[in-house]
Amino acid sequence: MVERDSSVAAVVLLAAGSGTRMKSSTSKLLHPLCGKSLLSWALGAAEGVAPEKLVVVVGHLKEQVEAHLKEVAPHALTAVQETQDGTGHAVRCAMETIEGVTGDIVVTYGDVPMLTGETLRRLVGVHRRAGNAVTVMTSILDNPTGYGRILRSGNDITGIVEERDADDAQKAIKETNSGIYIFDATILRDGLAQLKPDNDQNQLYLTDVVGYAVHNGHKVGAYIETDRWQTEGINDRAQLSAMTAELNRRIVTGWMLEGVTIIDPATTWIEAGVSIDQDVVLWPGTILCGATSIASGAVIGPDTRLTDVEVGAGASVVRSEAILAVIGEDANVGPFSYLRPGTTLGREGKIGAYVETKNAQIGDDAKVPHLTYCGDAVIGAGTNIGAGTIFANYDGTTKSVTTVGRNAFVGSQSVLVAPVHIGDDAFVAAGSALTGDVAEGELAVARGRQRNIAGWVTAFRDRTRGKKAASPAPTQGEGTSTSTDKE
Repeated sequence: MVERDSSVAAVVLLAAGSGTRMKSSTSKLLHPLCGKSLLSWALGAAEGVAPEKLVVVVGHLKEQVEAHLKEVAPHALTAVQETQDGTGHAVRCAMETIEGVTGDIVVTYGDVPMLTGETLRRLVGVHRRAGNAVTVMTSILDNPTGYGRILRSGNDITGIVEERDADDAQKAIKETNSGIYIFDATILRDGLAQLKPDNDQNQLYLTDVVGYAVHNGHKVGAYIETDRWQTEGINDRAQLSAMTAELNRRIVTGWMLEGVTIIDPATTWIEAGVSIDQDVVLWPGTILCGATSIASGAVIGPDTRLTDVEVGAGASVVRSEAILAVIGEDANVGPFSYLRPGTTLGREGKIGAYVETKNAQIGDDAKVPHLTYCGDAVIGAGTNIGAGTIFANYDGTTKSVTTVGRNAFVGSQSVLVAPVHIGDDAFVAAGSALTGDVAEGELAVARGRQRNIAGWVTAFRDRTRGKKAASPAPTQGEGTSTSTDKE
């Protein structure tokens, strides 16, 4: 919960940039990072200061961004920056949307995903305790190349100089501008009104509002953020990859500190929405996505990806993929299984090697051990499905359901042509192609009777590959050499 004294009048989130270096038809802000879009991460940080108004400035590919906002932050207001005329111009567009707002206004960016609400609350606290009109979030960088430098007089900021305009002494300054600010609304509004494009880019810079505040005798201070990742933006896919790795490292470390055993953190990927209980073991190559939850004692991996999957206590999933599935307590999945959406595996159930399931409800202690397609099926507790069984659920037009009762047995290489119902304790003979129901306790045999024809290979060997194998061994003198021949 956000403390009341951390709330602000508004947050302006700048999300209008073209993002050309991403080289993508998708808005840069919609690219995913650990399970959430860049914009979603930025919105989460903004909500950390409980703004009365949240304004997102859109521009490039605005239709994509606006559609995404309706999904993740429908309460957000949007302001359109039709032309990319600088950060000052973007904030001016936002202020027109919230005309008349008074109080503190935070300005941040849609492409700074590791910024947290906690950090913004600290920024607000520093701003208010110091009585600043403007507070700039800054970073100390060993290599500040490319960043605007902070000019100071004691604890007060006297200006911000862009690198292209800095002299050698200013370029040696290591304190840099993050571009994240908190302004008194009146100072911000007045400063924006004074902006002019007096620079080689012919744009309106928000940094000039800082200069306006200093020039008019208002106090400008700084909040130094020591975690440089929180002020880093993303401009291309290489930076996105680097930040994904860093955020994943933090997520993985956090779970280890919560009591999860992760054998190889470098090859384990966990998205932000995942929930894991204590005493879970994750083997190398594990990828956990979406809203996946894993209960205590479960063992996942190696080489497994789960997306929106619920895994019960003590379950095991090995070298498999599952999507929108439920795996019960002490159940076993894999290796090389594929659980598609709608799969539910009961307590102590088994889905084994090279099995694909879809919309399948598999009861407690039921087993689909290997080499089976199980789609649109309901399988009762204690039932065993033999190797190579196919649940033929699609007739070319309609998908239908097959139900198998409790403690039933389906022999290997059977085909169950839906819709059929197999009763409790029923048996289906191996190799059957079943098109009708089987009542409780019955044995179903749906295959041709075996017929062996003696001497057939010999009689027809000229037409078969078995000719050589079936031919009698040649006698002496019929194409064979003898010791007499050699003498």
